[in-house]
Amino acid sequence: MHRFLVSAAHKSSGKTAVSVGLAAELSRRGLAVQAFKKGPDYIDPMWLAAATGRPCRNLDFNLSAPDELRLEFARHGALADVCLVEGNKGLYDGLDLHGNNSNAALARLLDLPVVLVLDARGMTRGIAPLILGYQAFDRSIRIAGVILSRLGGSRHEAKLRSVIEHYTDVPVLGAMHEDPCLAIAERHIGLTPTNEDGAVQGRIAALAAAVAGQVDLERLLAATLSSVPLPAAPPLARPARPGVRIGIARDRAFGFYYPDDLDALERAGAELLFFDALRDARLPRVDGLIIGGGFPEIFMRELEANAALRGEILAAIQAGMPAYAECGGLMYLARSLTWRGDTRRMVGAIPGDVVMHGRPVGRGYVKLAPTEAHPWRDHGEEQLEIPAHEFHYSSIEGLAPDTRFAYRVARGFGVDGKSDGIVFNNLLAAYSHLRGSGSCDWPARFVAFVHRRAEERRAAPALLSAVY
Repeated sequence: MHRFLVSAAHKSSGKTAVSVGLAAELSRRGLAVQAFKKGPDYIDPMWLAAATGRPCRNLDFNLSAPDELRLEFARHGALADVCLVEGNKGLYDGLDLHGNNSNAALARLLDLPVVLVLDARGMTRGIAPLILGYQAFDRSIRIAGVILSRLGGSRHEAKLRSVIEHYTDVPVLGAMHEDPCLAIAERHIGLTPTNEDGAVQGRIAALAAAVAGQVDLERLLAATLSSVPLPAAPPLARPARPGVRIGIARDRAFGFYYPDDLDALERAGAELLFFDALRDARLPRVDGLIIGGGFPEIFMRELEANAALRGEILAAIQAGMPAYAECGGLMYLARSLTWRGDTRRMVGAIPGDVVMHGRPVGRGYVKLAPTEAHPWRDHGEEQLEIPAHEFHYSSIEGLAPDTRFAYRVARGFGVDGKSDGIVFNNLLAAYSHLRGSGSCDWPARFVAFVHRRAEERRAAPALLSAVY
């Protein structure tokens, strides 16, 4: 098995393009590649999943305990030939002084050699002390080699190779020349998701071809070969017999879901039915709804135009259907959405209006304390702090003073810096994104809540409506 972590000296070094190209080209050569992404990210994993044909799994110190990270890595990596972990930010960057949640800490935890992607624009001899410093800063981290990115041409490459070979013992595994055609488009919150990019496979093929021509894959595989088997992970429980049906919006506007959470919903006894909020006129017949994050502002005209589905969702929530929404889903369920001077009607289940801003309103890790208004908390959990994350450029305005909230925000911003998780009937809509883990098994809690409400409906059939 080959295992390694792709990191960089700083963000925007070309690391994701290299990771996607590596994953795609190794897969094209017949190797089973399991990709992982460090940190709370939805978009990079979409690209890695499209490159490998396998769901990409997230590894995040702030949302999962170290033992959980080891188990997740072992469970999903055991059947692969190559385990590729894409880091976030720089190799040693982290939230605390000691780097306990850095890429280097993850490499140490999982015993992974590091392939360092270095943005070489404007650099010649100065690249040597950079590499030597990264080696010396933490001797427990093994830098298996470097891949130079954004090179200015063959002469630039030759100079850098000569400097690195003379002053360091770190092999140059590849040299990627600057090519605007290979760039993955970015917007205010990161890369463009694959669910919006109709040419995604063409872009991935181009990245794979660039890697094939500019990276020594045989040398990379030799440098990252491991003879130590991954530890055995306890088998996951088999999916329970479906007891409820949950509709999930998954389309160009909404696509931010962790694969592990979708798996956990099924294990808890949910049958998942996906629908398109842009095109489907009717909801599938379901017992509950989930509308995850995404970019509803990009598609707000199409979302407004689909008045039939908006009406069905509003009627279902008003009738008491259990529903859960995160960030983009919250924006869609509000009365209106305003962006760049244009205002469009949304579902209207939340009595407030969403406005997009030019800067992030809430960004980073969050700690949430459940309140008594939380519709599917366990009693006695008010003192717990749930780890989550947020990244939103919007705020919601015009909420009534008596709005009920499911969470008190101990860290982060949420809706207003103090609260998050708007509660209306059996809807919980939050800016924060949850991740199912040992300390926050939200998929099982939500499925159990949906099941209880479904049982209550069956006991009182007169309450059923045409939609719900």
